[in-house]
Amino acid sequence: MNSATTSNGRVLSGMRPTGRLHLGHYHGVLQNWVELQHDYECFFFVADWHALTTHYEDPSIIPASIWDMVVDWLAAGIDPAKATLFIQSRVMEHAELHLLLSMITPLGWLERVPTFKDQQEKLKERDLATYGFLGYPLLQSADILIYKAGLVPVGEDQVAHVELTREVARRFNHVFGREPDFAERAARARDKMGKKNAQLFDKLRKGFLEQGDQEALETARSLLEAQSNLSNADRERLRGFLEGSGRIILPEPQALLTQASKMPGLDGQKMSKSYHNTIALRDPPAQVEKALRTMPTDPARVRRTDPGDPAKCPVFQLHEVYSSAETRTWVAEGCRSAGIGCLECKQPVIEAVLAELKPIQERAREYEAQPEQVRHIIAEGNEAARAVARKTMEEVRQAMSMDFR
Repeated sequence: MNSATTSNGRVLSGMRPTGRLHLGHYHGVLQNWVELQHDYECFFFVADWHALTTHYEDPSIIPASIWDMVVDWLAAGIDPAKATLFIQSRVMEHAELHLLLSMITPLGWLERVPTFKDQQEKLKERDLATYGFLGYPLLQSADILIYKAGLVPVGEDQVAHVELTREVARRFNHVFGREPDFAERAARARDKMGKKNAQLFDKLRKGFLEQGDQEALETARSLLEAQSNLSNADRERLRGFLEGSGRIILPEPQALLTQASKMPGLDGQKMSKSYHNTIALRDPPAQVEKALRTMPTDPARVRRTDPGDPAKCPVFQLHEVYSSAETRTWVAEGCRSAGIGCLECKQPVIEAVLAELKPIQERAREYEAQPEQVRHIIAEGNEAARAVARKTMEEVRQAMSMDFR
């Protein structure tokens, strides 16, 4: 991954607590988080308010799911020494920023988010005709902007949410980033860089504004980040001055595209709790083995001697996730020729899944035995997240003239 500025090097991502996590979550999200925490400043949060948008009629599952999910995160390798783990509802600034952003966000922006109608179709059995459901993309925007996150790991189906956040940030900065004496403040901030750096900054700014030189823009941004004598407010002011706008109070995030999970469920569909085809990260080994042994295979293989087609077999999809090329070749040839039976085909997958789950489950048992340690990790994360959120809200309130006394 490319290096980024301090602001753009902050990653924000969250998950809704609606039950224990499964292998689909592990391959689709957690493995990516584990890698990101080594390269970026990461904030990973439990999105309990978001869970209420679809589970408000029976929220009783949420409290236990919060702690189960955090244990699963830790067991999967998320390191609280490298990433900030926290609960959304314990940082009230999320709600305040959501409210303030709602004052300037056009209703049409929310109605056109692709997942709005898509989720209403998929979840017809639930009453989703609520403001909370309509407004949840804006709450997501608040989640991102409150930490000035520069990178948001998402799949292609979530890019629209990040684009909405960019539009909201752009609108906020346009409306509230216009200080009456902005140019004078920017000039004073530039002078703090020293004569040589100030001259270089002016040259790079001219190159971007007059010639659209993107390389000059990136070089100027890096130059600003290297100035240790600038306050955060001055740095944001100069970023806006550099790009020809007002002071950038809420930086626009970028979508960090992640590969879609290739983890199939026990029936060949995408692994999902709604399909009842999952293997939970903490399912007992005997239960995992039984689930895999009883998986459906190619329906053409009624008898052991019947040849099959790997392309029609859900088990072969698991081989594509877990098995080597050599094993996949052995399975494909054995299936087509009826040289191996379905139980023989499943055995390498069973062994691979159990081997993957073993260290996760060992770590999970350690955290299950120390619930106070888990709560301490989250308490520390809540406080660290709150400290960052407070600073952002101070700037937002000041910009919106809501910091009066």
